Amino acid sequence: MEGTPMKALLWFVLTVALVVNVSTSFAFDGVQQVLISVSSGVVLIASAVGLFLMRGKRS
Repeated sequence: MEGTPMKALLWFVLTVALVVNVSTSFAFDGVQQVLISVSSGVVLIASAVGLFLMRGKRS
């Protein structure tokens, strides 16, 4: 189970970034909403890429 703590952290970051990204449209308006949404989207994509790169070999 190599990389398990890192995978757990990446899953947590991905989930939090997704919740933040969805909730920004309800909580903020204008430029502030766009900046927070883009930032959380970048974090979400980065954690998804990290999880993809850490996936196990399939036989």
